[in-house]
Amino acid sequence: MTEATTSGALTEKVAGATPDSLARPLRGLSDRAIAWLFIGPTIVLLLAINIFPLIWTIWLSFTNYRANKPNAEVKTVGLQWYERILTDADVWFAMQTTAHFVIWTIVIETVLGFGLAWLIDKKFRGHGVWTTIILIPMMLSPAVVGNFWTFLYQPQSGLFNYAVSFFTGIEPSSFQMLGDVRLSPWAIVIVDAWMWTPYVMLICLAGLRSIPDYIYEAAEVDRASPWRQFWSITLPMALPFIMLAVLFRGIENFKMFDMVNLLTGGGPGSTTEVVSITLKRQAFESWRTGYSSALAIILFVTVFGLANIYVKALNRVKQR
Repeated sequence: MTEATTSGALTEKVAGATPDSLARPLRGLSDRAIAWLFIGPTIVLLLAINIFPLIWTIWLSFTNYRANKPNAEVKTVGLQWYERILTDADVWFAMQTTAHFVIWTIVIETVLGFGLAWLIDKKFRGHGVWTTIILIPMMLSPAVVGNFWTFLYQPQSGLFNYAVSFFTGIEPSSFQMLGDVRLSPWAIVIVDAWMWTPYVMLICLAGLRSIPDYIYEAAEVDRASPWRQFWSITLPMALPFIMLAVLFRGIENFKMFDMVNLLTGGGPGSTTEVVSITLKRQAFESWRTGYSSALAIILFVTVFGLANIYVKALNRVKQR
């Protein structure tokens, strides 16, 4: 049989194939079996990437395991690590520092993000260009942002100190944003707000664009003032989107690590040591793997519990 004959036979088989003939291997399977066939690999991957490490971490939190001594005997210590963490003053100080960052970054990003979204929604000339410019910080890598702002915060050559000096008259070299105990927490808040306010703006802008025009037209017929329209229509209907943005940023800022590590490393002293920095030091500097695993579980339960309560409140707002 020549190559041309073989090629022709294959072409005829492909051309003669029908959807029924192609589906024959799956005819013996039920719809449920076919569904599991498609989602099975995804579930296995999810278990391997998320569930198994979580179960492994839970087990480690009850042991004295150290990652730098893998051959040492592993003993069960019960709830010892959890008791030490919950009575450790340093951990509670790190939690307070984390709460400070979460609260202030959420407040600033929500106010600025919604304000920018409200302005962009007016669709003035060049609003597309300004939207692109505003979104630039969100597109940058945290490493780039951290190094960029570290240079801006330099007391001798940084532009931030000179900008503050221009508006206030304070000597540029008289203060250090990253080296001062009082200013270093706010330095991180400023950077996080600069980077992630555009993200909040996008979510709020989606909420504003979802409000039908006929509602505003009916309000104008009723002679409602712009201020009244804002408080009675715009803000209530955009509130679910605002709350969604707060949820996303709250979860992310509670896990804040990269920006703090790049800008201050938790210093000066332990002023900016958020709980994720404490976790890293316990796990990879002190090599207290069991202790750090227990701390990670406590953080997971805290974030999951708070997020669950917040989601229920969000659902109630959506049902109004």
